[in-house]
Amino acid sequence: MHWITRFSAFFSAALAMILLSPSLQSFSPAAAIRSSHPYADEFKPQQNSDYSSFRESPMFRNAEQCRSSGEDSGVCNPNLVHVAITLDIDYLRGSIAAVNSILQHSMCPQSVFFHFLVSSESQNLESLIRSTFPKLTNLKIYYFAPETVQSLISSSVRQALEQPLNYARNYLADLLEPCVKRVIYLDSDLVVVDDIVKLWKTGLGQRTIGAPEYCHANFTKYFTGGFWSDKRFNGTFKGRNPCYFNTGVMVIDLKKWRRFRFTKRIEKWMEIQKMERIYELGSLPPFLLVFAGHVAPISHRWNQHGLGGDNVRGSCRDLHSGPVSLLHWSGSGKPWLRLDSKLPCPLDTLWAPYDLYKHSH
Repeated sequence: MHWITRFSAFFSAALAMILLSPSLQSFSPAAAIRSSHPYADEFKPQQNSDYSSFRESPMFRNAEQCRSSGEDSGVCNPNLVHVAITLDIDYLRGSIAAVNSILQHSMCPQSVFFHFLVSSESQNLESLIRSTFPKLTNLKIYYFAPETVQSLISSSVRQALEQPLNYARNYLADLLEPCVKRVIYLDSDLVVVDDIVKLWKTGLGQRTIGAPEYCHANFTKYFTGGFWSDKRFNGTFKGRNPCYFNTGVMVIDLKKWRRFRFTKRIEKWMEIQKMERIYELGSLPPFLLVFAGHVAPISHRWNQHGLGGDNVRGSCRDLHSGPVSLLHWSGSGKPWLRLDSKLPCPLDTLWAPYDLYKHSH
């Protein structure tokens, strides 16, 4: 009983921290909850597609010092911050929580333009987004045709990584308007706990993409032995210092992307994969092949990733050391599923305050 009391106290402390603080940019993981989870290895939740009912988000207005968002001038207004995120039924709850978190922590929420990527032409998702965020005018739905990439997708370690929409990030330069020269791409399983404009203003220098890099990670594990033994393939990294980066949080210079035709370069590696089987992990390795060693480094605070555990068992994880601006549940364990199943990891309570699903509380 004493253990249960202490465990409950940890949950309460985490929830209070995020509810009472307007931002977690100074939150030090040194005092973070320890994420041991006695049932995580046995917990294999099923995706719930009954996400038809969400609470309406409150109205968020720009502070006085914000530059005009120019709502009447639409997507091409130069004062806008552009954010791209996917929408599908299994991850819809996560996408809505991500948007809610961005709006809550932004000083200029009306200056953020959301580009939502869908792979179904059904109007249900657009209607749901507009009813959940009725005051959010800076948004647009983009249809990504699954057949664009379907024939290039190889089997992966987890079925979710094989979905065509998971590859839509490769085609942002084609999907978004030519006047959109920069975009932040975000996965659906994260929350932002800092002002998104700080990430938007990241300098990329001569690079096309920026992301937090993790050079201590074992880079070789992202490719097969056949890849590393064949100079036709591993030679692509010659003269580079490749580091792992997570593609769920990226700042992309679309002008450079279009100029250098990076979509075609990624597709070329996917074609090779279909013939040679040079990697096992979905959409990440082609990005590493094209960009690793050529990434503008962004502070790790902008992708505290891996909170969903590994790609198979989804065990609980701790935060990395350092301050936090974005919490990312990459991996197989998603916070909304674990919370609903009454078997959450301690850090899942940091996601809960942004959840707008009606029947989740």
